[in-house]
Amino acid sequence: MLTIYHNPRCSKSRETLELIKENSSKEIKIIEYLKEPVTQEDIKKLLTLLSCSPVEMMRTKEAEFKEQNLKSADDKTLIAAMVTTPKLIERPIVSDGSKAVIGRPPTNALALC
Repeated sequence: MLTIYHNPRCSKSRETLELIKENSSKEIKIIEYLKEPVTQEDIKKLLTLLSCSPVEMMRTKEAEFKEQNLKSADDKTLIAAMVTTPKLIERPIVSDGSKAVIGRPPTNALALC
């Protein structure tokens, strides 16, 4: 099964979802993370699957990133910010349960299909 952390208002997220639908026979679970907020544990698991730091999983150009003074924040603070402000999570993220990728560009998701 593939899980996509999806924002239907984002063109890259929509493109990624269409790509995996067209190229994978796996069942797809869609999590609209702005409606179904992710937990701290969810984010930590995604970070492990992505093999990246919290800031690499964040939309650092969002106004909320600057407003919350996150530029020099530690990992714990960044993870907490993604829980309380899910808009800061980079999108889309696709996972097969053992690995994850950020769908920027959308073709990154093909590695999991």
